[in-house]
Amino acid sequence: MKHSSVLEVGDVSVRFGGLTALSAVSLTVAPRQVVGVIGPNGAGKTTLLNVLCGFIRPDEGQVLIDGHHYRNLRPHRLAGLGIARTLQGVGLFDGLSALENVMTGANCRAAAGFWPALLGLPRSGRDERRLREEARQALDRVGAAGVADARPGELPYGMRKRIALARALAAQPKILLLDEPASGLAEDELGELGGLIRELAAQMSLVIVEHHMDLMMSVCDSLVVLDFGKVISRGSPPEIQADPAVTAAYLGASGPAGE
Repeated sequence: MKHSSVLEVGDVSVRFGGLTALSAVSLTVAPRQVVGVIGPNGAGKTTLLNVLCGFIRPDEGQVLIDGHHYRNLRPHRLAGLGIARTLQGVGLFDGLSALENVMTGANCRAAAGFWPALLGLPRSGRDERRLREEARQALDRVGAAGVADARPGELPYGMRKRIALARALAAQPKILLLDEPASGLAEDELGELGGLIRELAAQMSLVIVEHHMDLMMSVCDSLVVLDFGKVISRGSPPEIQADPAVTAAYLGASGPAGE
């Protein structure tokens, strides 16, 4: 049975000792929908993303992917479930070229895994060629094809962010989780990022945590607003912009919940 949502978060709560980072948070992501998660610093946005990635196990609630409840969701299982994530930082391997970094994202789909490639068994060469081609396509998609042979340390931060995004896209996910994709980008790069996000939405669902409100209002179909670990508003960008509770949250002091 095909489900109307690819990702559901139901009443998820997370506590760190006596601190409640998330309290009964719910959201739903439909196929090819862009859902944004916004809120003041410390609202719990990244904690929620970490729950979706299996980095944090919720104390209460559940996460459903294509209608299936995964009680023991773990980061190493994400690729197999069709989920890819970028980090707040870039998280690239300094000792690898940009192309090789992106290949690590495509590797989860290689017919010959790490050991066959290492041992030089049949098909590993063919798989490596396919991985390289997929990685080059991903770099080209984010406008970074020209730096394929460069190492991350040789590149400006904005370009490293593009490579990190290409690595996530190389896994060909059905759900892409973006954590602060616009951080460190110049103003003229934000428009390119927004266009790319809308292009990607034709093929996959996206969940985005981001502080750049202009970007979020232009690319998101739906927004969930967190404050002190609770959902205080949800709706379309115009609805969120008109909600006094959202304005009050941003003008007030940030809470103690985990960012």
